[in-house]
Amino acid sequence: MVIRKPADRFLRELGVPYEDEGSFVVVKHAALFTSTLLSQVLAMPNVVMMNATAVEDLIIHEDFRGQQRVSGVVTNWTLVALNHDTQSCMDPNTITAPVVVSATGHDGPMGAFSAKRLVSAGLSQGLGNMRGLDMNRAEPAIVNGTREVAPGLIFTGMELSEHDGSNRMGPTFGGMIGSGIKAAHEAIRILDSSEIVRGKIVG
Repeated sequence: MVIRKPADRFLRELGVPYEDEGSFVVVKHAALFTSTLLSQVLAMPNVVMMNATAVEDLIIHEDFRGQQRVSGVVTNWTLVALNHDTQSCMDPNTITAPVVVSATGHDGPMGAFSAKRLVSAGLSQGLGNMRGLDMNRAEPAIVNGTREVAPGLIFTGMELSEHDGSNRMGPTFGGMIGSGIKAAHEAIRILDSSEIVRGKIVG
């Protein structure tokens, strides 16, 4: 797993060993990074991981200013969400939230889901469509572009390449880490600057 600097700082914070190759570092296997990250996140008291669960829609409400705001997600079992055309419907579950962070990646079976849903919901003019591989342009574009793309919805990672029309980055992950860190800070900024009652932003 190749990770460009300065994202090696995050690896040190997590305690993931790597080999320093100058302008980048190499983790011996991606599973070492992901399993270490997951174990530390899942140990936190306020984190829930939902296995075999897919987000199949966004909850969009009118907010206190009269604007449309993403206010949560609609979930279902992944196999149900993938097979709505071939089996009878199962009732979904809803999860409300003052801020949603979407990192569904570039286009695929469930890729760029929120980006595509914003377009069909009329909250975005259209997809920018991901450009070809150029990691030198892609990584700064993804990190710098990480933001609240619609009220209540933050995009991080390669979903931004579909939304903004930036390049794909290929098998290097410094930008992904940097984007995720920036998305967390953006979510904290929104929460800290908002008045929240029962999980809903009211001011």
